[in-house]
Amino acid sequence: MARINPLFLWLLLPMTAGAAETAKINLKEVLRAKPDPVHGAELFTQCVSCHGADGNGEANGNAPRIAGQHYRVVVKQLVDFRNGKRWDFRMEGMADKHHIRTAQDVADVSAHVSGLSEPGKRGLGSGEFVEEGGRIYAAKCQSCHGSEAAGNAERGIPRLAGQHYAYLTRQMYDAVDGRRPALPRLHSERIAPLDFEQVRAVADFLARVGWRAESEKPSTN
Repeated sequence: MARINPLFLWLLLPMTAGAAETAKINLKEVLRAKPDPVHGAELFTQCVSCHGADGNGEANGNAPRIAGQHYRVVVKQLVDFRNGKRWDFRMEGMADKHHIRTAQDVADVSAHVSGLSEPGKRGLGSGEFVEEGGRIYAAKCQSCHGSEAAGNAERGIPRLAGQHYAYLTRQMYDAVDGRRPALPRLHSERIAPLDFEQVRAVADFLARVGWRAESEKPSTN
């Protein structure tokens, strides 16, 4: 494996710090705006090819369920994508200023997304380790995300309940591997000791929280 020149990393630090400061400024600008969800619905038409018109994403985890996610959480993720603090080539492209041009636009589309509430199919795991996943979640995650994994709107803590199993699994590994640099270190510290089955157990538990629709057949992955 090729070694990275330490000088390159040293030169990169001012760029990273500058992006972080810009993101903070952008976040404050968006949160000061008065959101217009009607205009946000118009902007969201650019997002439906991945997230769906109802915001429920893809059960295989390629696109997350964002419907009903807390407003501050959606805002923060869009700002991070716009400023290189979160990495996904599709989202970095769609969240840029060619598609969502202004701070007001970010506020508007975030308001629309947070107002979506229609249930959709969930990508679930095998169900084999759900009970263990619940125990691990209670020990490591519940103190912040809540007993029902509903997060916290005021504190900008995301709702995890009902998120697709495969997406949750990937995000946990991304947190440990450093591909989610904006996440507090607490996440990687708590996830890193888990083995593969335990990560899958937590993801499957969270995907099933609040799932009550007997007529809806889960999409397993």
